[in-house]
Parts: sequence; structure tokens; C-alpha cells
Amino acid sequence: MDIKLIQSIDAVNADEWNHVTGTTDPFLQHALLLALEKSLSVCHKTGWQPHHLLVYSDNDLVAVMPLYLKFHSNGEYVFDHLWANAYHNHQQPYYPKWLTSIPFTPCQGNRIIIKKSEDPSLITHAIVHYLQEHAEHYHVSSWHCLFPHAEQAEQLRNIGLSIRHSVQFHWFNNNYRDFNDFLDALRSKKRKQIKRERQRITEQGIKLITVKGGAVTDQQWRYFYQFYQLTYLKKGHAPYLTFEFFNQISNTMPEQLLLVIAERNKIPVAMALFFIGSDTLYGRYWGCQNEFRGLHFETCYYQGIDYCIKNKLTRFDAGAQGEHKIARGFTPITTYSAHWIKDPQFSKAIHQFIQKEKTSQSAYKDSYHTLLPFKRKPPATT
Repeated sequence: MDIKLIQSIDAVNADEWNHVTGTTDPFLQHALLLALEKSLSVCHKTGWQPHHLLVYSDNDLVAVMPLYLKFHSNGEYVFDHLWANAYHNHQQPYYPKWLTSIPFTPCQGNRIIIKKSEDPSLITHAIVHYLQEHAEHYHVSSWHCLFPHAEQAEQLRNIGLSIRHSVQFHWFNNNYRDFNDFLDALRSKKRKQIKRERQRITEQGIKLITVKGGAVTDQQWRYFYQFYQLTYLKKGHAPYLTFEFFNQISNTMPEQLLLVIAERNKIPVAMALFFIGSDTLYGRYWGCQNEFRGLHFETCYYQGIDYCIKNKLTRFDAGAQGEHKIARGFTPITTYSAHWIKDPQFSKAIHQFIQKEKTSQSAYKDSYHTLLPFKRKPPATT
């Protein structure tokens, strides 16, 4: 078994990479990772230096793992600033660190992707050992694997990594026939609330249209990026992604993109961009020109739910955080991250922190389960 690191996704053939990852997860596609790099959204200057990991057996690529040398903790959605501050207070460097993640994307997925013909336990052990053995050479303090599936998190726990729990809110398709069938599953008060929110959109003269990636015009992409920028500028900082990133993925993976456009008097006033997986819809980016009552809920949530029902997708991941999603039929689920800390003392302290945090996260999740708006308890979720 031979393990190597590459400093650009372009150093591995796209077909080879995608043969390992498959096509079910849009965020693992070679085209997306390449667009992040080629658009300079992800590079040394922005604090994300690619070091993607490849595993070969007899010259055959059998496993891959997105990997970055990180010089800050921005754009991760698993917050370790307290840990970085602790290192700083002890005059120890926390950065650079190794990060296995899809940049700016708090979505669950495989993070160590292994061919089905290979032994996942053997390869996972080999990768973790490789990272630990080479940590000193790259001057890293730690390795962090964000948003792996539960099974992969358990594998990493068995190897000795600390597993951190977080909570997100996902919508699940209980074989609904249409949007009204979904509403019928809710208690009367919540059902009326959603109907009223949707009615307000019509009363404000707003029309929603849904466009698959290949049909989005250049002008619509320019409008979208203008709105996307405003989302960040309103918070006082520049957006993570450049226009060129969206331009590239619109050409290289259009079949996995969905743009929802809100128009008033035939002029776009808001847009939301979704990614389409094999069984999951991912809501990722949103922006608006002006504020309209209920427009965010309609554009980012109800349009996504409607699309999932019509296209028989089983899950809708509308992004991190958002307790307000509960009243709209989203269910709290546990997400995971795995952490290896090189320094033994810091490792012990951070592990203890994670164990205490798990208790509070579990209580937080349980408290929101009691607020679910369904008439009957929905099917169990993770």
C-alpha cells in the first residue's frame, strides 16, 4: 500500500478520482474540488492549502481523502476557536492543522472514500497512522475530520480519535404525495402557519421559479452572485467563494445544481442555490436584494421540500444551525467530527471537553424533538 499527498486535485485524473468516490455525493466530485482551487477560493492565500491524500495498491487508486493544511478555522462550521485560544495562551502553535472537510460545506458524507473491493478498516488505520507519522514534518498540531457519516465516525473512534457531536436540522420525506400531503402530517397550528407564510409571498407579488443548472443563464448567475455577496457583506466580511467558482461548476456539473429564483415584476429579488445528490437535496447559498416577509423560508425551505417530494428525494439538508426549521418540519439529527491532537496534554484536555459537550448536545437535541410539529411521531432518524 502506497500513500501520497498531492498539492492540487488537478494532480490526479478526474475519472480515477470519481471512480473511487462515485457520483452520489456532489461535494466529493473532482469537478467541485477543482473549481474551488482554480477559482482561488481555496488556496494558500485564503488559508486552505490542498494536500489531498491518495492510497494506491499495485498502482491502482483504491482510496482518496480531501485534505487541507489550514492556517485558521474559518469556513468549517465545527468551531475550535477555544482550542486555538488555549494553545495561544500556552505559547503553543495551533496552526497549521490538518483538516479533512469539504470547504465551506457543513454537509455529512464519506470523508475517507474507499473502493468497495478494499478493507475499509485496514485503509483507515493506514491513513490515520500516516497522518500521525508525518505531523511533525508538516508542523501540524492536529487532524480534524468534519461531518463524516456515523459509521465512519465510529471507525475513527475505535482507532482512538475523539468524536465530537453537533446538531443540525434535516427534513425527511415520509413518502409524501405532494406538499399538501406533507402539510396534512402537521398539527393544525403549524399547518396554518406555513400556509399563511406561503400566501404572503403571493400577496407581495413574488413569483418563484426553479431552474436546473444547465438552463441557468449567464445573467441569472450574475444576479445570484450579487445576492450571494450581499449575504456576507451585510455581516461585514467578504464572501468565501469567487464568482469564478460558480461559473466553473455551472459548466462542469450542471446536472447537480438547482437554482430557485424569486422574481417581483419579472426582476429577480432573491435566489437560492441547491446541490442535488442521489437521495438528498442540499441547500447551500442564498441571498436577496431587498427584505420581504417570509421570503427566506419560501426560497430556502419550502421550495426545497417541494422539489424533494416531486423528485422522490428522501432527505433535505438545508444547512447548519437554524432552530426555526423545527416549526417547518425539520428534525434534529446528530452530526459528527473526529479529532486527533498531537500533544498528549492538550489531547487529554480536549477529549474531556468533547465528552462534556456531548451531554449538552444530546440534551439540546432532545429538547427540540419535543417541539416537532407532527401529529404523530415521525420515523426514527439519526
